[in-house]
Amino acid sequence: MISGTRAVLVVLFGVMLSSLSMVLADEDRPIERILEPRAITDRIHYFYGSLENRTQTNLGMNNNVGFVITDEGVVLIDSGPSRHVARRIEQAVAEVTGQPITHVINLGSQDHRWLGNDYFFSQGARLLALERTAATQADFARQHLEQLTDTLGEAVMEGTRPRPAPEPIAADRHDFELGGVRFEMIHAGDAHFPGDILLHLPDHGVVFTGDVVYTERMLGIHPWSHPVEQLAAFETMVSWAPEVIVPGHGEATDLATAQRDTGDYLDTLVREVGKGLENWETLEEVVARLADLPAFRHLRHYDDWHRMNVNRTYLFMEANLTRLPIPNAGHPEVIARFAPE
Repeated sequence: MISGTRAVLVVLFGVMLSSLSMVLADEDRPIERILEPRAITDRIHYFYGSLENRTQTNLGMNNNVGFVITDEGVVLIDSGPSRHVARRIEQAVAEVTGQPITHVINLGSQDHRWLGNDYFFSQGARLLALERTAATQADFARQHLEQLTDTLGEAVMEGTRPRPAPEPIAADRHDFELGGVRFEMIHAGDAHFPGDILLHLPDHGVVFTGDVVYTERMLGIHPWSHPVEQLAAFETMVSWAPEVIVPGHGEATDLATAQRDTGDYLDTLVREVGKGLENWETLEEVVARLADLPAFRHLRHYDDWHRMNVNRTYLFMEANLTRLPIPNAGHPEVIARFAPE
């Protein structure tokens, strides 16, 4: 776990940044500001991505990327949205440590989590991803590359080649130790994309959640997302009692904030949509009943995503009425009926 001194430093650092973060959250940030490393401990750092959508200002890095300095090299946590941004990530890491980036862990399959892989692979880094994550990357590679090129322009995306891990890990959990740091890569349930994982650093009390957790901004549910398993994955993370959570989107925070912005929201969706289905409510009736949830209005992009999230959660749960239960779920009476095989 984090030592007392380090924990105090984390808290003080968060207090100093809080007023600045409130200002930054109201505007898009250029890549130069995004790539200002934020320290969690002396070993663990992250880059705080923009809370806006992908733009030519943030160069597609509207997600968090982390790095861990070990005695045997740097482990990068996600690789950014392009070869260009990957190179700039490498330069930003070099401002903190002279250690090279030797490993890249992919937490998920969305473009900004892995399209920088090829650059780091060309520099000799080992790519680490679970098999289910790499498979989803391959499925979405062309679509994501085309969409990012349309949004950011060909110049920004020049040289970017999709490269999933060449030797993905055929397991739902992979533990390893490197240079005095223990890493636990865990698939606890699909989330924003199939194959999303959590990265637990048990000796430091830190979890990098990828898209299992959003703070400050509203999470998004796509047609391929899995809100029920995402809730189960969140509950698994809670069981570890982490001291610091680095979400996929939003500032590094504590468990209470993650619970408020993601756990409570997913819980509400799954529970209330489940009740609607049990009571034979139509899609339109459920969306109307849940159209406004004041407890979550503070989240950026609430108006863009919330009603759509209700709609897609209903469609997902309706299509999976007779599936099997998920272990560790916070509401087994609901989840047992609506979890997929």
